[in-house]
Amino acid sequence: MKVSQAIIERRSIKAYDPQHKMSEEEISQLMSLAMLSPTAFNIQNWRFVLVTDPNLRHQIRSVSWNQAQVEEASLLVVLTADLKAWEKQPERYWVNAAKPVQDILVPAIGQYYDGNAQIQRDEAMRSCGMAATTIMLAAKEMGYDTCPMDGFDFDAVAQLLKLPEDHIPAMFVVVGKALKEAMPRGGQLPMDEVVIYNQF
Repeated sequence: MKVSQAIIERRSIKAYDPQHKMSEEEISQLMSLAMLSPTAFNIQNWRFVLVTDPNLRHQIRSVSWNQAQVEEASLLVVLTADLKAWEKQPERYWVNAAKPVQDILVPAIGQYYDGNAQIQRDEAMRSCGMAATTIMLAAKEMGYDTCPMDGFDFDAVAQLLKLPEDHIPAMFVVVGKALKEAMPRGGQLPMDEVVIYNQF
């Protein structure tokens, strides 16, 4: 049985080589893989803000509990959720599908999301979580380390990034070359505690 080394080897790395730079080709490759992440109704409601400006990175670090990796990793990806992606020309999400499929799915998008702010937010956060995992595993396969982060002031980051009103930050993923290995795993719960067949 083939086992994914990227899943096994992926760890949250805190210390990065601040001198290392990712090439534009590498960043483009990583983002193209992130864009293959699944989303409900294919609405692609994630937006990846790549923070490359050193001054902005410093400001974001200051509202992220001064965590060094925000500034020192090669790439800071702020995953943001477009809460209104569902109503922005939804036909484009199914432009390559057969017309009978379009006729069913395009109207279904509005029926599912319209008037339900909780679903809009929940689905957008789920989408960003799946995209973050894709980024971390793809980066590992590319020879990079990562760290997912939610230790920051969400409102302050939204202001610093000048996010539109219908966008919210979901999380960060930093990508770079590790200076130190991750600490040993803190402790894994037994499978029989977390894997339940059929019903509790």
